Amino acid sequence: MYEKFFANRLTELRLQKGVSARDMSLSIGQSASYINRIENKQMLPSMTVFFYICEYFDITPRDFFDSSQFTDIKILQLMNDLREIDPDQFNHIAAIVKGLKK
Repeated sequence: MYEKFFANRLTELRLQKGVSARDMSLSIGQSASYINRIENKQMLPSMTVFFYICEYFDITPRDFFDSSQFTDIKILQLMNDLREIDPDQFNHIAAIVKGLKK
C-alpha cells in the first residue's frame, strides 16, 4: 500500500519538475536507477534519502504526504517560501495577488 502511494507521488512530483528518474537519482547522490526502482515499487527510500528527495523538490515531508495538497510543485514551493517571509512582505504579496485576480 505505501509503496504504491510513495511511487505515485514521487512520479507525479518528478514529472511536474520535468526531470528524468536517472537525473534525479544522480542529483540526490544515488545510483542511476535508484528513483526508477522506487517508482516501480521495488523499494522505499531510507529516511535520510526521503529528506533528500523533499529537499530536491523544495517541499516539506508533510507536503509530500498530504493528499489534500496534490497540487503543482511550484505552488508547494511558493507556499514554503511564503512561510519564511515577514508579515509585512506577506501582506504586500497578498495585495498583489488580489489585484491580479480582478
